[in-house]
Amino acid sequence: MSELVHLKPNALWQHFASVLSIPRPSDHEEQIREYLIRFAEARNLVYQVDEAGNLIIRKPATPGKENHPGVCLQSHLDMVCEKNAGTEFDFLTDPIQAYIDGDWVKAKGTTLGGDDGIGIAAQMAVLDADNLAHGPLECLFTVAEETGLNGAFGIMPGFMQSNVLLNLDSEDEGELYIGCAGGMDLTAWFDYLREFVPEGDIAMKLNVKGLCGGHSGDEIHKGLGNANKILNRFLWEFSDDFEIRIHHLDGGNLRNAIAREAVAVITLPGGNKEKLMQAFAGFQEEMKLEFIRTEPELKMEISDYPLPEWVIDEDTQCNLLNAIYACPHGVLSWSQTIPGLVETSTNLAAVKFDEDRIKITTSQRSSIGSAKRNMSNMVESVFLLAGAFTEKSTGYPGWNPNPDSPVLKIMEQAYIDLFQQKPLVKAIHAGLECGLFLEKYPDMDMISFGPTIKGVHSPDERLCISSTVKFWDLLVEVLKRIS
Repeated sequence: MSELVHLKPNALWQHFASVLSIPRPSDHEEQIREYLIRFAEARNLVYQVDEAGNLIIRKPATPGKENHPGVCLQSHLDMVCEKNAGTEFDFLTDPIQAYIDGDWVKAKGTTLGGDDGIGIAAQMAVLDADNLAHGPLECLFTVAEETGLNGAFGIMPGFMQSNVLLNLDSEDEGELYIGCAGGMDLTAWFDYLREFVPEGDIAMKLNVKGLCGGHSGDEIHKGLGNANKILNRFLWEFSDDFEIRIHHLDGGNLRNAIAREAVAVITLPGGNKEKLMQAFAGFQEEMKLEFIRTEPELKMEISDYPLPEWVIDEDTQCNLLNAIYACPHGVLSWSQTIPGLVETSTNLAAVKFDEDRIKITTSQRSSIGSAKRNMSNMVESVFLLAGAFTEKSTGYPGWNPNPDSPVLKIMEQAYIDLFQQKPLVKAIHAGLECGLFLEKYPDMDMISFGPTIKGVHSPDERLCISSTVKFWDLLVEVLKRIS
């Protein structure tokens, strides 16, 4: 961590190092919010916390800029908490172990939290600076963005007072975002009965790991492997052949992350063990060939396991494997108006066993509301046909692009003047909080930008140092030009 504070601009990286030292999982933002409140109090800045837990800190305009447009800088406080198998780390207590690797900041075995820790750091650096020109300034820090945009849902009219909002939560430097997809979640449950393990059976543990994972919006189009789908595919194909019974399945975690790892504990007659291992080895080679370019680190492991006392009933096992196999995952359609933009997609995010139920979490995204509902209905129908119970979230709206945005024009010209090239103006398939803000502040002019972050929502997350410098320079210049 000490390496970061020597990077330039020093203020930005020092604040980023501080942010990484404070635990901030989704729905556990208390420590980072309290840190920011103390930060505001030490600088005599006015702050306010709303009922949802969002924090806003206000800084007066620099002299002579009092009547200029107010600007709100916005980021989210929480981070996705993912770690590699075998990494001992408690996201509720441990600081992120960040280090520099060439032009990248990475974390040891966990997500870095650059999404959106670098946005928080940029806001702090602006609030701390006494040499930046700006009009009336607000810094909004929302909660639980990663688990459902909950903080943005809770924002009420009047909490923000600005004319312009700069969302600091995009992940490709040189790209300015003026639109995003809307999304919703579909959860399915299977009830199951416990049955005694058949006499003479043995237990085995099957593991799929080493996948890239990543953001289910930004990276759903890359053909990455889904650990849930891969493991289920093996079980579906060979359960009858080897009399496999399932004791436990666990794969993926968050609704907005592509499943990187999955594990199953199964039982089967002892006489089928060697045939199972041969089939598993052959299946692994097939998967490596299928994902030779997108998942070069794919690993599949099989090992002995202590014999459990029970397995799930046979009917539920059949329905579960059929439903997961049939459940769509990936891109359904591409935008007909913006070349190269995914329009509609779905993510089979997680499979979890509870005491007497099996929970499957999925999420759907689309830039078209009717297509989003259609995708959700498609997923729901699969699970209903398999006898599951289902529940849909209310979802969140997309953000319709405004190519005539005044702040877009300012930012485009500032980028050209600073870096002698035009930025790309795009919409993003991921969800941003801007769509929810626009519902309550329909006259607010908004744009989203940020430095380059790769491997988001996975332990491969890394923040590009040189792009962060450009991100900071652009932010400072745009604040000056707006004022």
